[in-house]
Amino acid sequence: MNTQGVLPMLKRTLASAALLCLLPLSLPNALASGVANAPEVNMYEIGQTVLKIGLADGVNPDDAIDAMNSKAVELNMKLVGHQNVGAELEARGLESPRLEIFQFCRPEDAIKMVRFNTIYAAYMPCSIALIEDNDGRYWLEMLNLDMIINAYELPAELQAIAITINGEMLSIITAGATGNF
Repeated sequence: MNTQGVLPMLKRTLASAALLCLLPLSLPNALASGVANAPEVNMYEIGQTVLKIGLADGVNPDDAIDAMNSKAVELNMKLVGHQNVGAELEARGLESPRLEIFQFCRPEDAIKMVRFNTIYAAYMPCSIALIEDNDGRYWLEMLNLDMIINAYELPAELQAIAITINGEMLSIITAGATGNF
């Protein structure tokens, strides 16, 4: 093993880690000092929790997509966005596994959440990714909405909306993984 490059690399890594640790403490002060109209900076530390479900045997990616879209229509969840990242990369001449992102939303619920606290906009719309891993296996992944629901105390109406949306997203991802809708 070449140890000559390891020590400088370790020092750079530790220095970067130290800067990241200090950023939450120093950034708000740096912005506030000497700047009359500094923007408000809030940093939230929420665990990186993702729900990951493999496609069941016999379910191909196109079946999963059809099942998710059908379930979303049944639940009155609008497909507001679709990015076929893999196809875009291949169109640019780059090899890519299949990667598609589907975004679902019920706009009237979204605006209620954002009016309560704008931070919820960062989690919208609700997304499900269809991903082909390095072994050729297909997965559906989404943010575990429980962490957002449990992060803040919501008024009863918004709590009910959040729980309903979570259940509907779980129904959509399950429909995709099983091919049943």
